[in-house]
Amino acid sequence: MPALRWRPVVSEENDSDEALMLRYRAGEVRAFERLLERHRKPIYNFILRSVLQSALAEDLLQETFLRVIRGAATWERQAKFSTWLYTIARNLCVDQSRRQKLRRAQSLDAPVDREGHATLLDRLPDGRGAIDRQAIDKQLGLRLQLAIDQLGEEQREVFVMRELLDLPFKEIAEIVGAPENTVKSRMRYALEKLREALDEYRDLAQAAQ
Repeated sequence: MPALRWRPVVSEENDSDEALMLRYRAGEVRAFERLLERHRKPIYNFILRSVLQSALAEDLLQETFLRVIRGAATWERQAKFSTWLYTIARNLCVDQSRRQKLRRAQSLDAPVDREGHATLLDRLPDGRGAIDRQAIDKQLGLRLQLAIDQLGEEQREVFVMRELLDLPFKEIAEIVGAPENTVKSRMRYALEKLREALDEYRDLAQAAQ
């Protein structure tokens, strides 16, 4: 009867990001694939909220994980992997923004969604009588999306990381390289601007009814 060989149990689902990163550094490709599966969608959403273009977001997403591969050898266990990852993605977004000399100029006739289809006029009530509840809810969601896109870069990235990615303020502060109180101030400003935008929409919707 052949001798039994003990093999370590691999538990990718429950492994922390840091444990997976250490295993990848040791040459385990599957560990990196697991990190990619775990973080691809939230990182893409974060980048998309920053650059507002799906094709560009895909390119920056790929570059983010390429930099993870290139930097794996120098990554230290003391650094939280997600903080490091979002810092890479944010820096790429900042570099991209700096390369754009002209900001998007929006008008009522200019495309405002990420795919360039809907216009601001499409997202406002047309005033042709009563608007049913479902239509109002849809328009409100679109208005919220537009209001988020129109936030300043610093306020938008903090809002996205806090509300959509559920990151704590302390980690956001580490990612953006600002004091935690500054990050909280940016969040308050973002919420105030979004509240104003939605109040304006509600006034328009009520006037159209």
